[in-house]
Amino acid sequence: MLGNLEIRVGDVPVPIGHNRQKSVLVALLTEVGRVVSVDRLIDRVWGEHPPARARSVLRTYLANLRRALTSTGIVITWRDTGYQVTVDPDRVDVHRFRRLLTRARGSDDPRRALALTDEALGLWRGEPLAELDTPWAQSAREHLYRERDAARADRIDWALECGRHGELLPELTTRAAEDPLDERLAGQLMLALYRAGRPAEALEHYQHVRQRLAEELGTDPGPAVQQLHQRILTADRTLTLPGTDPAPEQTTGRVPPPRQLPAAPAPFVGRHEELDGLDAALDASGQAATVVISALAGAGGIGKTWLALHWAHRHTDRFPDGQLFVDLRGFSPEGEPMNPAVAVRGFLDALGVDPGRIPVDLDAQAALYRSLVAGKRMLVVLDNAATADQVAPLLPGTSTGTVLITGRTTLALLIDRHGARHLQLGILTHDEAHTLLARRIGDRRVAAEPVAARELVDLCGRYPLALSIMSRYVSTRPHVPLAEFAAELRELGVDMFDNDDPAVSLPAVLSWSLRGLTDEQRTAFALLGIAPGPDIDLPAAASLTGLPVARTRKVLRALEEHSLLERHPHDRYSMHDLIRAYATTTAHDDLPQPVRRAALDRVVDFYLHTAHTADHHLYPHRGTIQLDPPAVGAHPHPLPDHATALAWMDTHHAHLLAAQHTAAAHCRHQPVWHFAWLLGAFHQTRGHRHDDLAVWQAGLDAAAHLPDPAARIRAHRFLGRTYIGLGQHDEAIGHLRQALVLAEHHHDSSQRALTHHALARAWGQRGDDRQALNHARQALDDCRGLDQPAWEADALNTVGWYSARLGDYDTARDHCQAALILHRRHRHTHGEAYSLDSLGFIDHRTGHHHQAIRHYNQALSLRRTFGHTYEVVDSLDALGHPHAALGDHAQARAVWREALDLYRQQGRDTDAERVQRQLDDLDKPTGAGQADA
Repeated sequence: MLGNLEIRVGDVPVPIGHNRQKSVLVALLTEVGRVVSVDRLIDRVWGEHPPARARSVLRTYLANLRRALTSTGIVITWRDTGYQVTVDPDRVDVHRFRRLLTRARGSDDPRRALALTDEALGLWRGEPLAELDTPWAQSAREHLYRERDAARADRIDWALECGRHGELLPELTTRAAEDPLDERLAGQLMLALYRAGRPAEALEHYQHVRQRLAEELGTDPGPAVQQLHQRILTADRTLTLPGTDPAPEQTTGRVPPPRQLPAAPAPFVGRHEELDGLDAALDASGQAATVVISALAGAGGIGKTWLALHWAHRHTDRFPDGQLFVDLRGFSPEGEPMNPAVAVRGFLDALGVDPGRIPVDLDAQAALYRSLVAGKRMLVVLDNAATADQVAPLLPGTSTGTVLITGRTTLALLIDRHGARHLQLGILTHDEAHTLLARRIGDRRVAAEPVAARELVDLCGRYPLALSIMSRYVSTRPHVPLAEFAAELRELGVDMFDNDDPAVSLPAVLSWSLRGLTDEQRTAFALLGIAPGPDIDLPAAASLTGLPVARTRKVLRALEEHSLLERHPHDRYSMHDLIRAYATTTAHDDLPQPVRRAALDRVVDFYLHTAHTADHHLYPHRGTIQLDPPAVGAHPHPLPDHATALAWMDTHHAHLLAAQHTAAAHCRHQPVWHFAWLLGAFHQTRGHRHDDLAVWQAGLDAAAHLPDPAARIRAHRFLGRTYIGLGQHDEAIGHLRQALVLAEHHHDSSQRALTHHALARAWGQRGDDRQALNHARQALDDCRGLDQPAWEADALNTVGWYSARLGDYDTARDHCQAALILHRRHRHTHGEAYSLDSLGFIDHRTGHHHQAIRHYNQALSLRRTFGHTYEVVDSLDALGHPHAALGDHAQARAVWREALDLYRQQGRDTDAERVQRQLDDLDKPTGAGQADA
């Protein structure tokens, strides 16, 4: 509950429904064992905007929760005045958090108190009560944040008592910079500095705090901090933990251990998984037979050095013999990476070697370096490495040392030969990115414009360097609203992050990654930026680049190893949005227009011809279209069967939409129309109504440039069909009438038949079943003159359906049974399901409810088998009515609940509301389940 609510039985998570349903459980769990009234629950879950019939909705949610929680030991009970949840409080994070802190504060052992507090703070997972956005939740959240802050402050006191001052210093330094007026925090930092042998810095920090308090509040530090200051001035021995020396000085004539780490970056947020990985490697160093090497890899500006220095400063006490640091300039504006000989020489100087004793040969220098650090507990940070060869001479030879490397490439040789642990850095989480922005520009500014702040985080892509650059813009212009920066960033894109200083310019930082690429790899990188769709798979990438598949794989692997590309399962590759924006700029700046155009023609034809193959498997009974041969170098993907075709279309739906858009941008009118045709039936099957509208609007625009009048007729007809699905009847009938006029003008009987069929649906949706039946009969008359048995069967079924709607059940049954026979004869499963659905409706209306159930179940089975998800829910909706008519309310409730969930998922709100009313009617004592479909 401190973060996202999750209930588990053993290791298995229990699904407890959508967010609003979770909110009801959260509101109860905050008061385990207490009765929460209905009004208080409604207020907590919905605040000032409860839904209509809130009590009924609440009862439904609670009933669903009781079922979901049956095996968990969590029990929700109705009492006289409200609901009570019963569960062991230790299973609820917020109660366990408080109980652990109570035990910690009651303990006399600081180590025990520290362990309990760490356990309590470890329960935090994101935003408290994240499922709720009501005034009550906001107040509870603020209270929990205050409890957490108090726990963190107590934890620092206990950690200091345990002698962990060295570990605390990076955190205390960062927090003190963020909140310079917190006197308790100031005292904790002063004590940690003193115990770390840095009394001068402790006294300097006191003066800094005293000055800030005087300037901003007109007051002096409190008695506790003043007393600590005086004790440090007098070197009070009681400040020193037993067995430690607060300020050891180096004896004259000895070279002090090197302390080369640059200042710890501030602020630092997140990266918990990576920090844990580095900690685990360090903890395992005692068992390692060789030096422990961790290699942080990631794109430029992703925060590798930021993480490395934060971790290094956090563990300086683990390396008493010193810390070495060098920027190897593998990717920097200076151009050439640092020669390893220069780095080794720098390390020898830091270790106090007399210049006259340093050999000339690099191998000899590296050997001397390894001799000097042998057996010592030292940390070596090699930042911004380009290659394994650059790093190898700088590796210690014994297991007591630890090496931390950052770079943009996967250092394969180090992994294979030296067992280096590879950690790949990605972008920050939403919470981490939001926290980073708030710490850089101030919590108040973020709180004043939360929507604009969230948009800035999203537009920066949660990319650390982009967030830092944007934070600099914002913080140096305190009077400009965040919304203005967000608008500017939307307009300028990656150019917003450019700067004359290349060290703080995201495009410049990214450009350094291209230096190590071949011409072929740089071209592929640029082309991937302009490829249609959110990502790309290997076959599509091969067509885009015009390279053989094996060669393409090698190129993609090289880009991946340079942290410019991410590989996902099933040979899919993606770029971060900002890297892709830079790749797009590179394509337009560096590649000639004919090269870009040829690549896009190849990849568009890849998607078009593969979709054509998929369409043949999915809808073998509808008309076919002839495509031009694909562009040279495009290699469509083979799809062997229906299941593979459906999976490919689902996976690549976004790419097909983008490919149509790309074709339209290049005025390739025939492919634009072909994409509309190939996507239309799939959209109807999967319920992508708004996408269908968009592709057919583009198809209609393209048809105006094509010589075949049937293209315009079909475009108007399919637009009409799409508007029917969207419930926009006037627009639907308008387009269908245009299609009919064009079909009659061009004497196209097949298009006339199909248009009449669509008009039947349009008038039926509008509620005029008589007009619908007239068009259905005209469609049937036209179809009988064509050699199209599937069309004739569809028309028969449509006549039967509207006859049934008008009460002529004998005519309806005759036509629908004839349609079913014809569909089955020609193995037209899609039409077969429609005919079975119609027969189920007729049976239900004529009182043959068992027969109706049989027909509906057959239709449902076919639609599930062939992935017709949009129509599955309609069959479920219809199936509930004969069950209800037979008094089988349990079965009716089961299918309607499934239908309700699917309608909501598909955004069909009107249908969802109707099914909810049907479910509510089942609970009434009379008249249950009598409404017809």
